[in-house]
Amino acid sequence: MKVALGVSVAVVVAFLAGWATGASGKTDMNHALQTCELRDTLVTARAALLEARLDIYSVNFGEASRHFEAARGGLRAARERLNRLGRSKEAQQLEVAFTRIDEAQRMAGQLNQDANSRAADAAKTINDVLQNGGKP
Repeated sequence: MKVALGVSVAVVVAFLAGWATGASGKTDMNHALQTCELRDTLVTARAALLEARLDIYSVNFGEASRHFEAARGGLRAARERLNRLGRSKEAQQLEVAFTRIDEAQRMAGQLNQDANSRAADAAKTINDVLQNGGKP
């Protein structure tokens, strides 16, 4: 009986030690994964803005508007991720990009080439956030 109890205790201790060892690096890995996903979302939004700028340059304002919408959707997702990661300062920075995208889309709707400069400002803001993307 004592032997069976000793073996059971040893199995439970081994299980708990294995679980603790496996879980020890999980938090760091989850944080790194979330940071990579954030960077991917920001890069995708920036790419949509660059495509919109090319469309404006090509005088294809309808397609530019579609790309502005795609960029806005990516920025919404990035803002939520930044807030979940506790990086509210960077999430607030994205508000400037939202404003510039709104202005650029309004200008594109008016067939105004100045929408290109507003889109460039929004892309620069996203790039600034990306520069800090690897930092906690």
